[in-house]
Amino acid sequence: MIPPGRRLPLVRRIIDQKHYFVLHAPRQSGKTTILRGLAAELTAEGRYAAAWVSTEQGQPFDVIGEAEAAILGSWARAAQLLPTELRPPAWPTAAPGDRVQAALGAWAKHCPRPLVVFIDEIDALHDDALISVLRQLRAGYPLRPELFPWSVALVGLRDVRDYEVSGRGEGRLGTASPFNIKVESLTLSDFTLAEITELYEQHTAETGQRFEPAAIARAHALTGGQPWLVNALARQAVEVLRPDPREPVREEDIDLAARTLIERQDTHLDSLSARLREPRVRAVIEPMLAGETPGDVPRDDLRFLVDLGLLRLASDGGLVVANPIYREVIVRELATGPRAALPRIQPTWLDAEGRLVPDELCEAFLAFWRRHGDALRQTAPYHEIAAQLVLMAFLHRVINGGGTIEREYAIGRGRMDLCLRLGAVTMAMELKVWREDRADPLASGLAQLDGYLDGLGLPTGWLVIFDERPAAGPAATRTRRDVAHSPAGRAITVIHA
Repeated sequence: MIPPGRRLPLVRRIIDQKHYFVLHAPRQSGKTTILRGLAAELTAEGRYAAAWVSTEQGQPFDVIGEAEAAILGSWARAAQLLPTELRPPAWPTAAPGDRVQAALGAWAKHCPRPLVVFIDEIDALHDDALISVLRQLRAGYPLRPELFPWSVALVGLRDVRDYEVSGRGEGRLGTASPFNIKVESLTLSDFTLAEITELYEQHTAETGQRFEPAAIARAHALTGGQPWLVNALARQAVEVLRPDPREPVREEDIDLAARTLIERQDTHLDSLSARLREPRVRAVIEPMLAGETPGDVPRDDLRFLVDLGLLRLASDGGLVVANPIYREVIVRELATGPRAALPRIQPTWLDAEGRLVPDELCEAFLAFWRRHGDALRQTAPYHEIAAQLVLMAFLHRVINGGGTIEREYAIGRGRMDLCLRLGAVTMAMELKVWREDRADPLASGLAQLDGYLDGLGLPTGWLVIFDERPAAGPAATRTRRDVAHSPAGRAITVIHA
């Protein structure tokens, strides 16, 4: 555990100042754990009665009164964690649409200390039930602290303006009203390298099992500090790969744990994948994968993807996928259709000893693309990047679980970079698209590939140009390969597909 006060340094001051606030952060980032720990701390210190409650029980109900009954039933049970004298009285009788306000008012009046309530899973509610609860909180706010809680936090995945409400244009509130009484919208930052080290050293102190420094650094690099991933990698490493505490966890264990999580698509990663079909998400992720800048995307939508934890601001100010594991999960999920539709392909790219031969791989891809490229592009869910997704599905068939594919893409970069590793062979590829209204990307692609090859320390690579111009003709006739020289003098295989 990282102490709650370090992860949310402003919360104590906000509560002491009798304010209401919002805490939003991606799923499985530690919100519930932190707030339950903070509630216990505040109560134990003796100044406040702090309770963690949830509105998730009200999610199935569209009728306001039914949602309120389910919510208040769960709140009464959660309050049993408090000392007897701080628990609420029996909830008073009230009309539907007023029951939450009446209950919190009665609890605040009955409690011998200022009441602090953390309301978790607030965005599990929807439509009339959600708006009713928000309005009841706002209505009670002026009555605090004698007849309403001293401080209230709304906790969920989204900020208030992104709460889901049908019948409102894009299906969300689009405004902080009806909870315009908040003073702050807080979020949780990802773990730093120092915090990951601290967490893993706690495991070492308890069990004696050590994480090598390279393993900790690799965990940070792969996860970007995302709390669920930090924990899931360590769990896979110490419980499955290195169950003997006398054996240290090494860098290769973390890499294998990451591949396992990606292949297994645990609940957290599965829910992340489901987001990719949402129009607001697609409008950003699709051009990002193509290396383009999104069109007229509202600023709120960009911030929404950051709030969800899908994207983050890079050091140069651009938006990138939050971490390498998410980067892989996104592409794999989008390539599911093409991967399932791939025909049986003989591995002609391997020599007699099973080693990858890049020249043979190139010929195999050209034959595959001429025969199947145009048809398979119809199976991809994102049509603007269908060609890239089909190529990646083909490459997954090439590595067949025995190698890795590393991808880099970001808004406005103009390309996607791939690094394929199979056995002792490492191949770098850059993917570009030639559209009707654009210049031939050959020259820019060669220059960009030089930079990528410099970073990998490789003497050569592939530049794949997908020709999307209507005049380019069918794949069977336009697909070919050439050799071109980069500005640094490298001989580059150029594939026109």
